[in-house]
Amino acid sequence: MDKNDNLFIMGKNPVIEALQSERSINKIYIAEGTQKVAMNKVLVMAKERGIITQFVPRRKLDQMAETTDHQGVIASIAAYRYEDFQNLLQKVKETNGIPFFVMLDEIEDPHNLGSILRTADVVGVNGIIIPKRRSVGLTATVAKTSAGAIEYVPVTRVTNLAQTLDQLKEEGFWVVGTDASAKQSFTEVDYQIPIVLVIGSEGKGMSRLIKEKCDFIVKLPMKGHVNSLNASVAAAIMMFEVYRNRGF
Repeated sequence: MDKNDNLFIMGKNPVIEALQSERSINKIYIAEGTQKVAMNKVLVMAKERGIITQFVPRRKLDQMAETTDHQGVIASIAAYRYEDFQNLLQKVKETNGIPFFVMLDEIEDPHNLGSILRTADVVGVNGIIIPKRRSVGLTATVAKTSAGAIEYVPVTRVTNLAQTLDQLKEEGFWVVGTDASAKQSFTEVDYQIPIVLVIGSEGKGMSRLIKEKCDFIVKLPMKGHVNSLNASVAAAIMMFEVYRNRGF
């Protein structure tokens, strides 16, 4: 873990206060060998909020904190606040224009997320949706790579991507995903409808369940020797196609 990519809250009481304040927390690290009774309140509150807790060697906490004065518990917090999904959806419904969300299915590289944010700002994406688990969060590296776009493009974290897609489809959104085996080209879709563009993870692409939720699965035609594109590059091509198709 790169210490420059995270902000940390150290000590039992400060971590409890952070949990009570509803601050966005990526993960809580607890030193191995720490009595669970001593950390019971932290564990209970973290479970209630769906925050991952991980027991790690004490020396790892020493390295993260650059001190031994952490009382055996450290919370890794987001450098930037996340938008509540329901609030974001309501805001988008109240604005003019055709809604456009981008959902990232377990993107783990902070440089990819930062680049996607940068393009999303350029083309007017209403918000980025990421999962709470197995996904990079809003770190310092993401902020730097986004070149300031992180300040303007709302990012929301949800517990279940599939359920979120179900809700968005009920709200009139159409889901577009990419897959190299798709028969339809990305240029053959009319994007002048409310769109959720799904970008799969590096290497694995979209998960099976998410792929099943897609209304359209399209491919980016390629003629070279490399059979896939970097996730942020693929996302940029798709986002600009939506932008172009809408006549901007």
